[in-house]
Amino acid sequence: MTAETPTRYSPLSAWQDTLAQLPTGMRVRELPFLTQLSLRSPPGSPAAQAVEASLGITLPGPLRADMSGDIKVLWLGPDEWLLVAPEGRQDDLLAQLRSAIGDEFATVTDVSAQRTTLALSGHLVRTVLAQGCAIDLDPRVTPVGSCLTTLLAQAPITLVVRGEPGDTVSDVWLLVRSSFASYLATWLVDACTEYRGAIE
Repeated sequence: MTAETPTRYSPLSAWQDTLAQLPTGMRVRELPFLTQLSLRSPPGSPAAQAVEASLGITLPGPLRADMSGDIKVLWLGPDEWLLVAPEGRQDDLLAQLRSAIGDEFATVTDVSAQRTTLALSGHLVRTVLAQGCAIDLDPRVTPVGSCLTTLLAQAPITLVVRGEPGDTVSDVWLLVRSSFASYLATWLVDACTEYRGAIE
């Protein structure tokens, strides 16, 4: 007799149907269980260079994210990045990076359980987020590739602007701590209420 594999529930598993019913122009879906690794290293150091060489990436500078590859790289602070990869990559990436870093000064930590990710798209994204976020989301101020740690409706988030250069803000990721996820989903649903029936 084999033990049953426990069922995994994402922080917003109970919200899927509700989020699917948001008005036209505001699509919200959870990207659960993404691999998330915190990298701490002085920029430009031998350790940082070893990570870049091992993954074939360039660690982005302040307030930027590189979303082009299979491994997304988000700048979180002067010596901190968040590496985001598909589900189940934690162990192999940890082993790869720790091997590459060797004895150099850096840390790589699995923080996958800390946050979940919401993918927002549609022409109402900028309008809705402006109700609860002080960041100016005008694409001239926060262009594609911007990565900002801020508050949305008083919930700490990391906001990443995706899409193609020149796009309006209509495709973003919100990374939110799991303990704030339901609160943020509630706020998004409420903030969209007045736009029900909106036409593309």
